[in-house]
Amino acid sequence: MGGTQLKADDVVFKASAPEAVPMGEQFRLTYQINSEATELRAPDMNDFEVLTGPHSSTSRNIQISGSSSTSVFSLTFTYILMPKSEGTFNIPPATIKVKNSTYTSNALVIKVLPPNSKTSGGQSQSGVSVGNITNDDLFVRMIVSNRNMYEQEGILVTFKLYVAAEGLNEVSIPNLKYPEFEGFFVNDIDIGQSQWKLENYNGRNYNTAVMKQSILFPQHSGKITIGSGRFEAVVRVRTQKRVRSFFDDRFSYQDFNKELVSQPVTIDVKPLPSGKPASFSGAVGNYTMKTTINSSHIKANEAVTVKVVLNGTGNIKVVKNPEVVFPNDFDIYDPKVDSKITTTAGGTNGTKTIEYMAIPRYGGDFEIPAVKFSYFDPQSGTYKTLSSESFNLQVDKEEGRGGESSPVVSNFSNRQNLNLLGEDIRYIKLLNVHFVQSRDIFFGSVTYVLSYAVVAFLFILFFFIYRKQVKENANIALVRTKKANKTAVRRLKAAKKLLKEHRKEAFYEEILRTVWGYLSDKLNIPLADLTRENIEAELFKYGVDESLSKEYMDILNVCEFARYAPSQVSDTMDQLFKQTGDAISKMENTIKK
Repeated sequence: MGGTQLKADDVVFKASAPEAVPMGEQFRLTYQINSEATELRAPDMNDFEVLTGPHSSTSRNIQISGSSSTSVFSLTFTYILMPKSEGTFNIPPATIKVKNSTYTSNALVIKVLPPNSKTSGGQSQSGVSVGNITNDDLFVRMIVSNRNMYEQEGILVTFKLYVAAEGLNEVSIPNLKYPEFEGFFVNDIDIGQSQWKLENYNGRNYNTAVMKQSILFPQHSGKITIGSGRFEAVVRVRTQKRVRSFFDDRFSYQDFNKELVSQPVTIDVKPLPSGKPASFSGAVGNYTMKTTINSSHIKANEAVTVKVVLNGTGNIKVVKNPEVVFPNDFDIYDPKVDSKITTTAGGTNGTKTIEYMAIPRYGGDFEIPAVKFSYFDPQSGTYKTLSSESFNLQVDKEEGRGGESSPVVSNFSNRQNLNLLGEDIRYIKLLNVHFVQSRDIFFGSVTYVLSYAVVAFLFILFFFIYRKQVKENANIALVRTKKANKTAVRRLKAAKKLLKEHRKEAFYEEILRTVWGYLSDKLNIPLADLTRENIEAELFKYGVDESLSKEYMDILNVCEFARYAPSQVSDTMDQLFKQTGDAISKMENTIKK
């Protein structure tokens, strides 16, 4: 029987345990390696009581891909631990031997939370049931990283869902309405798939999940209030039922609707201090700058490029480009900007590369002054100025033309070489010229008059058509309605691509945006004001069949459920994609404008 031979670099030895556990509860600590191994040496775990372990188990799976197969082996050692006290504790790495080599696992940090306290009503967490789900059992918090900052300084805003650690089995949020963030420039963070984490808040343990994170940049000073978010939650609660036989399940489940409202937050925004440098254009954060020139010695009519690279953290997306001053005799072109910017919980950071191109037309020695860029550093509360060195540029006269300039064609956006045009004047040939005398007189003829009449008629026709189009385009609601199907088809193509790539979460997100966007355009309701209630009311007003209205609600429910409870959603993406396309087609046949 053939085995799998692993190289030393292929051996993976990994430790895993929960990031947080309540005091008094057991948890598992596992060590897993993908090779036959011996002599596991676990670290000292004095902060925890070892109840059992280590228990070893092995598994071997065969993965077949095309004509080849791979054997995947796993050896796991499991400990059952109990924390001795509250706090944050480290578990050092363990070691294990594979043949003659020793491998070391990763270390772990485990936070031991306090045990659950009783609620204000005296009821323990396990007593949650339909009808008595309070705001302490289920709620959404809007967490702001800083409530006192400077104008254009970034702050992190997090919307986090808190669910009682026991008693509430499943929670989905089919309808989310976040605040508008008026007065802020918003950079949303791609949080990917939300993971549940145990957290202690106000003396009680909750399962928490991050719903949304954004970096906000206040656009003016003063007090700015971030309004409340509103979220419709569907809670599934386990309840005991009467058992009629030994095989019956002792529990049943009930769904309970609850509206969650995040509390508003007021931010105190300080104005930027006086004394702004001349080169300051609104940059706030921490930046570096590097400036280079492609050549310091060129010929007339050749391009010179000055490249400025800005790197830093802050409002870099909206930062104005530094100014590069070229001599007056240079032909100057629009700069080419390449941005690579990412937004994380740590802020918005990245690199912005600006290329400035100019063409000297005459020979001589020129100077390009130093490039200056100023920004405000909120950490120190001061303005800082970055400055490059000045560039000396020697331009030689173009050979064979006595220094005279020649016409140049530039395609800087595509980075193509500049092409020198040749002489484009052609002499008129005077030899063998023949004059032809026309015998037919066109001027004043019937054909001449008819041609004018046809032109006048076409002008009047096109004028009325143009006026009609202008009138229709002025009706924004009508334009949105007419383009609703075209926009939805384009989004469905993007969803189909995600379907083929098996990107489940992105697929459901795209289908959700498609349906909400289509209904917003078709019913002429702003996306921010769109709710399930006014959708059903508008569809009823247009005479849409109740079954079609329910079909749209089902699509929204499936997508929302897939986003917040992905483990509970079956693999029916193909069916959902076809159902969405059919629903839009039916709607187009029902509501015709």
